Amino acid sequence: MTTLRPSHLAREHGISTQAVRNYERDGFLPPAGRTPTGYRIYTERHAAALRAYLALVTATGHAAAGTIMTAVNAGDVDRALTVLADGHARLLRDRDTLDQVRRAIGPLTEQPELTGISSIRSIGELAHRLRLSPATLRTWERAGILVPARDRATGHRIFRASDVRDAELAHLLRRGGYPLDHIATVVAQVRSAGGTEELAAALDGWQRALTARGRALLRAAARLDAYLEG
Repeated sequence: MTTLRPSHLAREHGISTQAVRNYERDGFLPPAGRTPTGYRIYTERHAAALRAYLALVTATGHAAAGTIMTAVNAGDVDRALTVLADGHARLLRDRDTLDQVRRAIGPLTEQPELTGISSIRSIGELAHRLRLSPATLRTWERAGILVPARDRATGHRIFRASDVRDAELAHLLRRGGYPLDHIATVVAQVRSAGGTEELAAALDGWQRALTARGRALLRAAARLDAYLEG
């Protein structure tokens, strides 16, 4: 069996030898053998495990990748495959959300103000429209998702038609499971878009990112399968 040093594994991926040791310590790689003097001995199986782990990091993130590899190395392959399947499920959900966003904001951004929707004078009215609590809308405002104007005389919020658009889009994304900081970024893109072409370009970028994630999941699955076969 060909033996490898930590530097061999590290050099393949442009990482440090200490990172390789840390991955072994954390259970992402199987335990290494030792020489009589205590030096680690790695094999092609360790190299395959490292390739799988790093591919999974790209596809699913550090936490999920670590869970998958520790489960595999503990002999719980079904647990590992379940976590990997969750990554595919999230990607499918994100694709569905993108499709919903395209449908939702296509007609909403054709004009500066939403057709057929007048300004809403109070947070209670907007909350009633969306069937949400005013407290939820205040939270969205603190997160930068909503930026209503203020009545100069009373200081009360005034939700314009564009604010209603932002709130409806945020509500859609929230139902899709997105965190508030992500929703704030998307809504800001919609708010700052100079027209439908700019917004379409932003959505196309989102689509490309989802495609990249899908391919990353395929590569990670292939690496993981190669490790399991070994």
